[in-house]
Amino acid sequence: MQCEKCGAVVSPDSISCQECGAPTLQNIRDFPNTMEIQSVLRTIVVEHGTQAVSDRIRFFALLADYIPDYDKERRLLINMCRLGVFNILIGDKNKKIAVMKAKNYMISELFLSETATEFVLACFTYLLGWPYESEFKVVVGDDNVERPAKEKEKESKKVNVDENVFRPVDAIRYRLRGNIIIPHGYTKIDSFCFDGFGSLRTIDLPSTLLAIGEYAFSSCKRLRGVELPSSLKIIKQGAFCQCAKLAMIKMPKGVLEIEDSTFSFCTSLEVVDVPDTVSSIGAEAFSGCEKLRKLFLPESIKFIDVNAFSYCPNLTIYCIENSYVHKYCLVNRINAVIVKSRADLAQ
Repeated sequence: MQCEKCGAVVSPDSISCQECGAPTLQNIRDFPNTMEIQSVLRTIVVEHGTQAVSDRIRFFALLADYIPDYDKERRLLINMCRLGVFNILIGDKNKKIAVMKAKNYMISELFLSETATEFVLACFTYLLGWPYESEFKVVVGDDNVERPAKEKEKESKKVNVDENVFRPVDAIRYRLRGNIIIPHGYTKIDSFCFDGFGSLRTIDLPSTLLAIGEYAFSSCKRLRGVELPSSLKIIKQGAFCQCAKLAMIKMPKGVLEIEDSTFSFCTSLEVVDVPDTVSSIGAEAFSGCEKLRKLFLPESIKFIDVNAFSYCPNLTIYCIENSYVHKYCLVNRINAVIVKSRADLAQ
C-alpha cells in the first residue's frame, strides 16, 4: 500500500506514513469501501481546498458527485456532519480528546452502532489528516478475505494487580503538569496518587493498567480527558470524585463494579458508557452529576444503591423492561426509557 500524500510504501498495519506522517487508509468492519471513500475525501480537499469542507452545502454536493454509488455511507457522513460530529472533532485542540468526545456523542447520544461510529471517525480523521487506528480495522489478505487487523501480542502470564504500582511518591514530580503520560508497565495507580492535582488536564494510562485505587484522581478540578485502557478491571471508591471538568468516561469491559462515590460531584459529566460486565453501582456513585442526562444501564446490573444518582435532576436511564434497573427506576422515581437491548440503541 502507498501513502496517498507522498507515495511512500506503507504497511497495512501502520496508522501513518513513516516518511510524511500522513494517515494511512483503513477499512472498517461492515464498511468494506472505507478506504475508497477516504481516498475520495482527500481528492475533494486536494481539488477544491479545505474551504469546500467548511461550506457544508457545497461539501454535501461534492459527496453526492464523488461517491454517487455509496448511498448508505454518503447519508451516514452527511447526517453525522449535520448533527455536529465534524464540529466536535475540530472544536478541541487535543485530537485525542476530540475523537473521544465525537465517539461518545455518536454512541451515547445518537445511538449509532460501534462499527458505523468507527467508519465516520475513520473518514473524518482522514479528511483532517489525523492518524487514527480503529479497533474495528480490517485488512484484506492475499485471498481477498477481510480479517481483523493484527492485535498487539498479549502477555501470556497472569499479572498481579500490585506487581508494579505507581505511587504518590512517583506522582510528585508531575504535580504542576497539565498533561501526563504514565509509562508502560504499571499495573495499578495507587490510592490518592493524583488527589488534588489542580493543574492536571489530561492523562494517558498504560495498556498494562489493571486497577485504579481509592480517590486516585479525586479533586482534579481541571481533568477533562482520560481514556481508560481495555486492560482495566478495578476502579475503586471515589477514584474520580469532584473532577469538575470531566465530561465523559467510557469504562472498559471487565470492570465489575462502580464503587461508592466513584464519580460523585463530577458536575460536567454528561456521557458515561457502562459495559455489560458491571453488576453493581454503589452509594453516591454519580451523586451531584448535574449534567448527566442519558445513561444506558445493562441488564447485568443487579444492585444499585438508593443514593447512587442523588442530585442528578436531568437524568433519564435507558434500560431493559422488567430488569432490575427498570424496577429500580420505578421505585426511586427516576425517568426511564425502555429499550430491548443495547444493540437497539445503536441502530
